[in-house]
Amino acid sequence: MLLLTGMAMIGSAPYKAPSMPAPSGTRRDTELDRVRSLAKVLDQYFLDPVLGLIIPGGGDVLGAMLGTYVVMIAARRKVSPVIIARMLMNLAADTAFGIIPLFGDIFDFKFKANLRNVALLEERSRHGGRATVRDWLILISAICAFIGVLALVIWGVVALVRRIF
Repeated sequence: MLLLTGMAMIGSAPYKAPSMPAPSGTRRDTELDRVRSLAKVLDQYFLDPVLGLIIPGGGDVLGAMLGTYVVMIAARRKVSPVIIARMLMNLAADTAFGIIPLFGDIFDFKFKANLRNVALLEERSRHGGRATVRDWLILISAICAFIGVLALVIWGVVALVRRIF
C-alpha cells in the first residue's frame, strides 16, 4: 500500500509542479484598461456631452450605447446584478437628463456616468463582484423613485383627462 505524505504520487515518482517564473507584479488587465480608456474619452474629454450638444437627443442615446460596453464587461465578469442595475441607472440618468436642452448638457458635463460605472466595476471586482448594503439601498431608492414618478405621471394624466371631459 502506498502512503501519501503531503505529495501526490503518480506511479512511483512524486508529482512535481513545473517550475514557473516568479510573478513580476506587472500583469495588466487589458479589458479593464479598455474600459477606463473609453470612460476617459467619453467623460473626461467630454465626448458624451459634446455629442449631446451636436446631436440633441440622438447624441445622448449614442453616448449611452457606448457606455453599455462597461456594463457588458461587468456582466461578463459576473458582477452582482445589483451593481449592473446601478450601472444601468447611471446611464439612464445621464441619458434622460441629457436630452433636456441646455440643462441636460450642463448635467452631462458634471455627472460623468461612465467614470462612475468604471469605479463601480473596479471597486466591486476587488471584492468578488458582490453588492454592498449601500448598493441595495441605492437600488431600492431608485425603484421607489421610479414608482413615485410613474404614479405622479398617471395622476397627472387622469387629472388632465377629467378636466378635459
